[in-house]
Amino acid sequence: MTFVNPAPTVDVPVGSQRLRRLGAVLRSISVADWLAFAVLAFLAVALVAPGLLASQDPLEPNASAILAPPSSEHLLGTDYLGRDEWSRIIHGTLRTFLGSTIAVVVGLGVGTALGLLAAYFTGIADTVISRLVDVLLSIPGLLLAMVIVVSFGFGAFNAAFAVGVASVAVFTRLMRSEVLTVKGLPFVEASHHLGGGTRYVLRRHIFPNSYGAVLSLTALQFGLAILWVSALSFLGYGAPPPDPEWGLLISEGRDYVVSSPWLVFGPGLFITGSVLAFSRVGQFVKERLSS
Repeated sequence: MTFVNPAPTVDVPVGSQRLRRLGAVLRSISVADWLAFAVLAFLAVALVAPGLLASQDPLEPNASAILAPPSSEHLLGTDYLGRDEWSRIIHGTLRTFLGSTIAVVVGLGVGTALGLLAAYFTGIADTVISRLVDVLLSIPGLLLAMVIVVSFGFGAFNAAFAVGVASVAVFTRLMRSEVLTVKGLPFVEASHHLGGGTRYVLRRHIFPNSYGAVLSLTALQFGLAILWVSALSFLGYGAPPPDPEWGLLISEGRDYVVSSPWLVFGPGLFITGSVLAFSRVGQFVKERLSS
C-alpha cells in the first residue's frame, strides 16, 4: 500500500486576504462609479473649504464687471451685480446641501420609526400608519412640499423641512416591508422564546437586519432632496437673496438666459451632476449590500 503525503497547507496571512478582497472590490468599480465618487469628493471640498476652489467673495458686487462673460478671472462669468458666478455656486454648495441634509434626516428618522412601528406591532398602528402613507403617496412630492412650506412660511429651513415631510412616506413604506420580512425569520422567533423583550428584539435583531435597503435609499433620496430644495428656492419659497443657493441662482439668471446663459447653465450643471452622482452611489451601495 502506498501512502501519499498530503499537500502542505499554506496559511494565508489575514492582511493578504484583506488586500485581495479590497483589490476585488476596486476592480468591480466601474468608470461611472469612479466618476460619481470624484464628483462627490469635489463637492466635499466645496463644503469644507470653499476658499480652495473660489477665492472671490460671492456677495461682493462689482459695477465694472456686470454680466461679464466667462474668462480666466471669472470662470463662469458674473451676474447682474458683477458678482463672480463660480464663487457663488461654490459657496452655495453648503446652503443647498444643508437643506438637503435636513430634509433627508427628517424623512429618514420619521419614516424609519413609523415603518418599524407599523410592521412590528401591526393592528391599529399598522392600519393608521398605512393609511397615512397612502395619503402622502397620492400627492406628488414637490406639490406636497410646496403646500407645507406655504403653510409654515417661506425660508430655507421651512423648505428643507417640507421636503423632508414629503419623503417620509417613501422611507416608511420601504422600512415596513423590510421589517415584515425580517420579523418572521427563525432567529427572531427564537429570541422571543428565549425571553427577549420588545426593545431588545427591535434593537438587536430586527433593525440591524432591515436598515440595508433604507441606507441605499438614503443616497438616492439625498439627490432628490437637492432637486426639490433647489426647485423651491427657484420658485421663491426657499433661501432669500442674496444667499448663493443653487436654485436661487437659476432663478436670478433666468432673466438673462439669452444674453448670459452661463448664469443658468452653471448652477444647473452642478444640480444635475450632484443628483446623478448621489443616484449612482446609491445604486453602488445597494449592489454591495445585496452581494
